[in-house]
Amino acid sequence: MSNCMNSFSLPLSPSLSFYQGIEVSYFVNFFRTLTANILVYKNGKHILTAPHLDSILNGYRLAVIIIGIVTLILGIVLSSIPWLDYFILKNLRLWNDTLSYHYWQRPGVIRLTKVYIYNVTNPDGFLGGEKPKLQEVGPFVYREDMEKVNVKFHENNYTVSYQHKKILQFVPELSIDKNTPIVTPNIPMLTLTSLSPKLGYLLSKTISIVLTAAKLKPFINVTADQLVFGYDDALVSLAHRFYPKHMRPMERMGLLLGRNGTLTEVSNIKTGYQGMEQFGYIDSLNGMDHLSHWNEEPCTSIAGSEGSFFPPRDITKSDVVHIYDKDLCRIIPLRYVKRVEKDGLAADLYRLPNNSYGDSRNNPENKCYDTNDYEAVQGLQNISPCQYGAPVYISNPHFYESDPQLLDAVEGLQPEREKHETYFKIQPKLGMPLEGKVRIQLNLKVTRAKDVHPVRDFRDFVFPVMWLEEGISELTPAIKGWLYLATVIAPHAVPIGSYLMIVGGASAVIFSFVRAYQNFMFARDPSLEILEMGRRSLRRGSSFIAHQQHKLMLHQRDNYALLRTHMPHAMTACLDPERDSDDVQPIIDCAAGIQEV
Repeated sequence: MSNCMNSFSLPLSPSLSFYQGIEVSYFVNFFRTLTANILVYKNGKHILTAPHLDSILNGYRLAVIIIGIVTLILGIVLSSIPWLDYFILKNLRLWNDTLSYHYWQRPGVIRLTKVYIYNVTNPDGFLGGEKPKLQEVGPFVYREDMEKVNVKFHENNYTVSYQHKKILQFVPELSIDKNTPIVTPNIPMLTLTSLSPKLGYLLSKTISIVLTAAKLKPFINVTADQLVFGYDDALVSLAHRFYPKHMRPMERMGLLLGRNGTLTEVSNIKTGYQGMEQFGYIDSLNGMDHLSHWNEEPCTSIAGSEGSFFPPRDITKSDVVHIYDKDLCRIIPLRYVKRVEKDGLAADLYRLPNNSYGDSRNNPENKCYDTNDYEAVQGLQNISPCQYGAPVYISNPHFYESDPQLLDAVEGLQPEREKHETYFKIQPKLGMPLEGKVRIQLNLKVTRAKDVHPVRDFRDFVFPVMWLEEGISELTPAIKGWLYLATVIAPHAVPIGSYLMIVGGASAVIFSFVRAYQNFMFARDPSLEILEMGRRSLRRGSSFIAHQQHKLMLHQRDNYALLRTHMPHAMTACLDPERDSDDVQPIIDCAAGIQEV
């Protein structure tokens, strides 16, 4: 009986046994305890506890404030001082391992020398009194590979000395045949005969006898390559042997003979560390601070650029720069014309003033170039003192911007600005030439020597011999890239970056202080966000519990219906223990049921 009573029980589902003792308040307390002592794990290791979260957030906030303040100050400083100009200026000055030094020492740009020679088509007619008929032959193009060697810096006066090493290589694809025959004046012979009137009658007759015996003529036939790079001439060989050392010409006759190889001339230029007003200008030549060919300033001045760098106009504010060329025997001025653009880069256009060569009436500074026997002519410059005494004069090609009488005396010349002017395009911030052409014509000023038989019919004349163009048309892509970065991108990117730093730093500081103020005013606990997450989970759990309770109620109703159906059989089993217990399975406690009855 007792076993029967003990075995009488109601079969409950597992869900009912799990949810039976759980209340909502218990879940709330559970999640509060959880958020107050929550642990964050990663790979089973303890990382963070919620009480530490507040201090960590405060540390992050402090770090943001510090970074914001530093960024703000740095942005203000960078936007207030011209640090970019200082950086560019530091690397622009010539010194070891600066960017400008590597460009200056070996530019790497394609530097071309183009030679045009005047072929005389009527030499006999000229001796008979006709105008010379000139045919321009060319171009003969030579690529000039140039570098500075024996470089030495001088810290006492911030200069650097060097020697030029030049190699001229013929470029056949840009040239005509260098073996083209040319008829040109016999420069050595005409130089000698032009000096004979000063030597007296006796010496003039002696010269006449010698020249006649040697069968020398006033015009010679040579190839273009011979005229440019040398041919054997008896008079030049004699002069090389017997002339004084300081006036001694080379062994051969050639207009560009001295340009190949390492030049003996030692140049010393200013590096810019004592100011950019004469940056890149020559300080001395072979230890001398002036040109010895002339007697007074400004003709003796050597303060000109050798062509690699010029004083930046943005710094100097000067409209005139100077350039020195050994073949010119002087410095020549270049005057600012206007601002232009070259390959997307800003450039200042400079041109040679039209009064640079010639008479002192149009340019008083040219007075010191006038010699006693020199009749000044507009557009014609005497350079005989540095040409071994030969009566060589320079002008613009085709007598461009020269005295009209010079052009009228010959046939075949047509001066044009685009082809014959000297100009430079110089980057104003860096003083680096982006493009430049020096165009010079060499003329022989012949004086009639009536006592010298071979040239008695050669009248006084300024005879054009050749003209050449030196310079660069394009920079290499690498150099253009650096120039574009320094003069276009950086001046725009740096201010934008500075302003973004100011805005970003200020925004970070303001945001951090606003969040700190909100936390202080509303006492926001950092763990509340986690608690809120727990509450959302609790609400989802409550919905689940309500759903399970509904299912439980349905299940209980089914169980009670089953109890009422089997109650008589269960009671019978309890009252008749002799009955086979296997027939009926008690579902309630018999003792409890008897008491109720």
